[in-house]
Amino acid sequence: MTMSSHLQELRRKHQNLSERVEHDQRHPGVDDLQIAELKKQKLRLKEQIERLSQG
Repeated sequence: MTMSSHLQELRRKHQNLSERVEHDQRHPGVDDLQIAELKKQKLRLKEQIERLSQG
């Protein structure tokens, strides 16, 4: 896997998590701890993307 394709995959995962967080926040039955964990995963992906993008 090239660096470019790896970054693209990470961005796709980040976008999917964003959509899931937004969806879950609109539904009151979803556990706040679950949403917090999704946000942590999203942040870790964002940090990894930034590190890899900077070289």
